[in-house]
Amino acid sequence: MTDYFEVHERDGAARVGELRLESPRTTPALVDDVVADAGSLWSADREVPEGDESQLTVLPHRGFPGGTAEEVRESFAVEYPDVDYPSVAVISSEGPADHGTDAYAVSDVQSITGHGAALVEAVVSVREGTPADTALLFSGVATPRNVALLAYAGVDLFDETAAVVKGTQGRYLTTDEAYFLEDLEELPCSCPACQKPREEFTREDCAEHNANALEAELGIVRRRIRDGRLRDYLEGQARHDQWLTAAMRELDSQWGYLEERTPILRDAQISAASEDTLRRVEIQRYADRVTSRYRNRFKNPLVLVPCSAAKPYSESQSHRQFHDAIQWRGHLVSMTSPIGVVPQELETTYPAQHYDTVVTGRWSEDETEFVAKVLRRYLERNADTYPYVVAHVPDEGYRDIVERVEDGWEGEGLDITYTVPRGGHPTDETSLSNLAEALSGELKYSKREREHNTVRAIADYLLGDGAGDDLFEDIRTTSRYPKIQVRDSEETQLATMVPQYGTLSFTLEGAKRWIESDAPVRRVEIDGFVPHGSVLAPGVVDADEDIRVGDEVVVKGPKAFGVGRAEMFGREMAGSTRGIACEIRHVEEK
Repeated sequence: MTDYFEVHERDGAARVGELRLESPRTTPALVDDVVADAGSLWSADREVPEGDESQLTVLPHRGFPGGTAEEVRESFAVEYPDVDYPSVAVISSEGPADHGTDAYAVSDVQSITGHGAALVEAVVSVREGTPADTALLFSGVATPRNVALLAYAGVDLFDETAAVVKGTQGRYLTTDEAYFLEDLEELPCSCPACQKPREEFTREDCAEHNANALEAELGIVRRRIRDGRLRDYLEGQARHDQWLTAAMRELDSQWGYLEERTPILRDAQISAASEDTLRRVEIQRYADRVTSRYRNRFKNPLVLVPCSAAKPYSESQSHRQFHDAIQWRGHLVSMTSPIGVVPQELETTYPAQHYDTVVTGRWSEDETEFVAKVLRRYLERNADTYPYVVAHVPDEGYRDIVERVEDGWEGEGLDITYTVPRGGHPTDETSLSNLAEALSGELKYSKREREHNTVRAIADYLLGDGAGDDLFEDIRTTSRYPKIQVRDSEETQLATMVPQYGTLSFTLEGAKRWIESDAPVRRVEIDGFVPHGSVLAPGVVDADEDIRVGDEVVVKGPKAFGVGRAEMFGREMAGSTRGIACEIRHVEEK
């Protein structure tokens, strides 16, 4: 817990924060000029420095290299004093602990940098073993090429050491390469250090350039975090070094660590420009929830269709043509890479309308297998709710996926009708006629049924399997899709659909119904005050661990009952001393 570091914005494990010194500094940042090291206890006894709020003081410490035996670390462990100024404790990634300081420096960082799995294991260990509202310092490793990955993993503070040392060795650093100075015919940079003829450019100038390049890259990283798009940037940036790509993929395998810190909704668009996008938390979470929480409530046939470039899909020209042929006689589910499958009720739910992908007309094996896996899981959960399946999909990619699922189906017969002729297109007159004919004799479902099922499906997706029926069994819907208002039988408003994210915004009456239902509730317990606008972390007594940023939460305390949206994940709310825990939409005083 800290008084001198506060997180303002989050993008997964990456954070934009404020190091609250006498002259505040926005992080991720270089901190060479504001760090004072009290020294190592290995070489001599050290007095605890007086310190002040103008600098970040590294307290007297003993650093342990990677691989140091646990009994050795315990024998020489340091008891860090409680000081009233910004402080840093030095810890090993193999045995992190909370020492009550504002930041933590990792002693074995040199031995893990350059090894993807080791780096990720170390960062996750330290971040899980120290308070969420403290800063993480990596010293002696940051370069323009790797600092985006380090920030993405959760590191907040850096120094210029590695960049400057490489400069004095004659290595000219950029975001994609480390050049030998003598191999450069010209300087590919316009920073102040490079504003001289190449023949006059010295190693001292090279060191200054490297520091400038590192500072500039951190500026890009901070901007990307604020935009919620650091991952998009990193998928390109990590390609410049194999160990960075390995580290990014290792992070993707740390599901618990990244998922807890990744918002369930955001304004930022996902750029699906590489197959690494398939491993993103947002993509995997959506696929998991659709195949484990969503349940089809329509009694009509399933109609599988391709996605569209326009989002939400129903606003695209192609999907309007599909709807004209279907006439509400079939349940529309879109197939897409990288999302998987998207039931029509969830087409606005993040990230289904918040992605853009590279369209080549050819599917990779990874894309095909991922979407096939999601479709298979969807059908295993819902196939018995459909009388039959209509696949209105083109040959390339889409039909291959459906046939792969059909050929490997192990349950009872999967009755699939293909309505697009070989070599045809889904919007061809013949294809659309086949689609309409395949659904002949089916009854239309009503606007009321469509809206009620949409509300229930979103509740399932957001809160858990069965939540839609628990919360909204007896309801009325008003207003027009996609901004549906949900009311009970007595006309009391319970919730509103938020079309920007495809989520539900509860009223106080809706929140009361929520906590009285069997649906999983996200609870934030606060102290004895009535919040207005927001709840700050110091006012949180406890919070459910399954709360994610963006979740709808119920706020309860001795003097207040309210509902709002989470700005921190649950454990962070419960353990932080600074920052906004949740924004309050409605509150009543007890």
